[in-house]
Amino acid sequence: MPKMKTRKCAAKRLKKTGTGKYLHFKAGARHLMTGKASKRKRRLGKAGEVRSTEISRVRAALPYGL
Repeated sequence: MPKMKTRKCAAKRLKKTGTGKYLHFKAGARHLMTGKASKRKRRLGKAGEVRSTEISRVRAALPYGL
């Protein structure tokens, strides 16, 4: 059986933690930042955890982890 391929789009956007969770970057932090509150901008800078409903899709896209 041939090797499974890693989805490069997922590999570039996700990060795996030591406990096995996946983190993603938040949307909306690229431009038009002047109209957003400081609290909102601060939270956009931090990574978000991938939801439990999406984990199976992430694992299929990254068969060998990161």
